[in-house]
Amino acid sequence: MSSTPFPYNGTIPTGGDSLNEDLNQWYAKGDIAWLMTSAALVLLMIPGVGFFYSGLARRKSALSLIWLSLMSIGVASFQWFFWGYSLAFSHTATSPFIGDLTNIGLKDVLAAASVGSSGVPDILFCLYQGMFAAITPALAIGAAVDRGRMLPAMVFVFVWATIVYDPIAFWSWNPAGWLFKLGSLDYAGGSPVHISSGAAALAYSLMLGKRRGYSDTAGLPFRPHNVTHVVLGTVFLWVGWFGFNGGSALGANLRAVMSLIVTNIAACVGGLTWCLLDYRLERKWSTIGFCSGVIAGLVAITPAAGYVPAWSAVIFGVVGGAACNFATKIKFLIGVDDALDIFAEHCVGGIVGNLLTALFAADYIAHLDGALKIPGGWLNGNYIQLAYQLADCVACFSYAFGMTCIILFIMNLIPGLSLRVTAEEEEAGLDEAEIGEFGFDYVEITRNVGDLVHTPEQPLSSQGSVKGPVTHESVKGPATEATKAQ
Repeated sequence: MSSTPFPYNGTIPTGGDSLNEDLNQWYAKGDIAWLMTSAALVLLMIPGVGFFYSGLARRKSALSLIWLSLMSIGVASFQWFFWGYSLAFSHTATSPFIGDLTNIGLKDVLAAASVGSSGVPDILFCLYQGMFAAITPALAIGAAVDRGRMLPAMVFVFVWATIVYDPIAFWSWNPAGWLFKLGSLDYAGGSPVHISSGAAALAYSLMLGKRRGYSDTAGLPFRPHNVTHVVLGTVFLWVGWFGFNGGSALGANLRAVMSLIVTNIAACVGGLTWCLLDYRLERKWSTIGFCSGVIAGLVAITPAAGYVPAWSAVIFGVVGGAACNFATKIKFLIGVDDALDIFAEHCVGGIVGNLLTALFAADYIAHLDGALKIPGGWLNGNYIQLAYQLADCVACFSYAFGMTCIILFIMNLIPGLSLRVTAEEEEAGLDEAEIGEFGFDYVEITRNVGDLVHTPEQPLSSQGSVKGPVTHESVKGPATEATKAQ
């Protein structure tokens, strides 16, 4: 092979012939290493979502939420390989609304410069954006908690990613997209990830209906079954968000560093804000409150992280944490059982972040990567930016909510794809009814206790509980024998 570098040949879809030239020469190794690391960090966020949701749920459905998050990786990653990447980031798209199938099955996706940055090869951009495509339905699918069947959820992830996520990602991040051309600023996914997933979760909760025993005024009186899982999920998400926002600079540069600074500040301030708001009511320092506020701050800063100065992150944290905290009451006003407050955290947080971006975006921050030039926001006197951001929010929420309702309505009419479990299965819990495994094997404990107390007249149910009332007389004999055996 010749030691003389070949000129970059942009006419070849793959970016060149790897047998005759070194395709690595066109890209900085540091940028590639950083984006690969960021992709791994975003992947870590997805089980973090599962643990966060699992801890907030009841024990009998805890494992199902972790399973749903992992399932989302599998289904969404296949969809991304099959045609998702082509629909969102094809180079040859002519429509302002959706890409084409030029790159179906990752055809010709290799070393050509990506549509995101000339410094990032297509195949690496595909890997990184694929993690975004996987986490977005994982955020939304938590709406199935306690009552949604697993098979329809799997089908939903594939269909929703194709019909909802890919078009919105195209609008926002593909140079041919209408929001991109309009001038809307979305650094890392305020609309494609958070507004769309929050709107989808609201629609999913609406189409599924309320959980058994739900009250319009107070909601279900179920405490989170495992606060430790919530903390663990928050840690995974917080760390992973460094790749989520830091990697969106698409290079190892000062813009990436600034995005990490504002990401961490917004998370900290959001957690403190939510915690203080809860303390004023309960006079308790809530761990759940702090974790929820951290997520709210992270969501709010996501569309802005690569555009805003460090001091503004405090405002994003305060406003994002407070807005999402108060938004948790919306579900009671509209009568929708959004059990995990996905709409409040992600949709409202994403809208707040998008609108604040219009106020605090600064041209010199965006140019820290040495390439990007934007007119900025209100800090630069570009007051029309707020209208662009508002149009972005309205369009993405309306499309995501409306299309999700249509998808779920049609799915529910198809034999075998009914969305909701039966009343008996809901009572038993999704872990037993849909998975047959348990996050905590309380069923086995119940069976062991039942062995001590049940009589032939009182056999155990399939859940391990004793059928019929248990009286002192009914357990006296067996309990005594068990005591003697010990």
